[in-house]
Amino acid sequence: MIKTAHKLLKLTLLSLIILAFLLSNFVSLALTPQEEKKALEEELKKLEEQISQYENDITKTQQEKKTLQNQIYILKTKINKLNLQIESSNVLIKDTTLQIKDTEGSIVTTSEKIDDSQNKLGNILRSIYEEDQKSFVEVLLAKDEMSDFFNDLVALESFSKESRELLSNIKNLKSDLEIQKESLDGEKEDLERILKIQLLQKKENELTQKERAQLLEETKGKEAVYQKQLKETQAKAAEIRKRIFELAGVPQAPNFGQALDIAKYVEGITGVRPALLLAVLTQESNIGKNVGQCYLSNSTTGAGVNIKSGAIMAKTMSPKRDVPHFLNITKALGKDPYKTPVSCPMSFGWGGAMGPAQFIPSTWVLYKDRVTASTGKTADPWNINDAFLAAGLYLADYGAAQQTSNTEWKAAMIYFSGSTSTKYRFYGDSVMSLAKKYQADIDIIEKAK
Repeated sequence: MIKTAHKLLKLTLLSLIILAFLLSNFVSLALTPQEEKKALEEELKKLEEQISQYENDITKTQQEKKTLQNQIYILKTKINKLNLQIESSNVLIKDTTLQIKDTEGSIVTTSEKIDDSQNKLGNILRSIYEEDQKSFVEVLLAKDEMSDFFNDLVALESFSKESRELLSNIKNLKSDLEIQKESLDGEKEDLERILKIQLLQKKENELTQKERAQLLEETKGKEAVYQKQLKETQAKAAEIRKRIFELAGVPQAPNFGQALDIAKYVEGITGVRPALLLAVLTQESNIGKNVGQCYLSNSTTGAGVNIKSGAIMAKTMSPKRDVPHFLNITKALGKDPYKTPVSCPMSFGWGGAMGPAQFIPSTWVLYKDRVTASTGKTADPWNINDAFLAAGLYLADYGAAQQTSNTEWKAAMIYFSGSTSTKYRFYGDSVMSLAKKYQADIDIIEKAK
């Protein structure tokens, strides 16, 4: 009997130890939203430190003699850096998604509180209404004692006070709900921008990988062959000028020389460097393949349809912010607003961007009069010349005309997101990298004249 009890005690203790171990593991895995957010921030900090190290390596190697080995090393380092930037974007997406989830939860809770308060207020108002339907004599005769009558009067007054408090509470909750919804829209737009950045990062990574593979294949490690290729690239002015300059929303894309001529014209008006303007417009065209692929179909809700598939796109254009302006813009140009292509929405946020410079209607109206004043005709966001000029004016307004790397980077960032937040720094860095390449092409064209 004693042995049996001893065995049972040992088994019980062993079970408790195992259970405690399992629970400790479970607790360690089940992070609170605050702990998860902190972990994501720490992970992001480490990634940014690694990215910074790769940037330093690239800068240092670029300053050394241009050899084949150096160029391969630079490309390899860029690939590593891009992989980290993509990982960094994934962390930001997780963090922003977590914020969206928290805000959506707050909205649900606040909505439930509003419903509960409205129900309570309804009950109070019904009680007050029922009392109001009785005559003074009915109320007085219905009471056994005069004190009961006065007690009812006090209760009725208390009802009125409580109804006022509930009404005030509903108003405050409604105000909180509107703030929460506005915050949610901001968080979703934030996520939309990060997703766009990630698309650019992945595309650049693919191009860099391809460039490195091609370099290795063509040279087979022969330094002399590489040096010969390097010299040959300096004699391609005519080829560069004929290169197609791909733009969003432009059926007949101009060649590089034609795009450069327009950019020079814009520089004369705005002071913005052609290479920068072309880089920004290229970047805008590279953000997704949804550009100019939707029609607005419902001006009340902002819903639209995909031009190719016919699929319903619920958030094609913001009905409050952009639709009224869009209807005015298309009317002034004699266009059918329901047959004029705009960008489709991505997974979050609204679509509705117009033409090669990807202006949303509410931003376009800030620049259309200035474009009209320069051209003498109604500004058209789908016209390549007008789009280039409006983009140049926008960039100039935020300092790009000073033509320093810092002011140009900041202007490009603001063009993309309205801020210089480091969350979107890849956009600005990528624009400046493109501008550097375009400037080299422009220099070759100018020397060839």
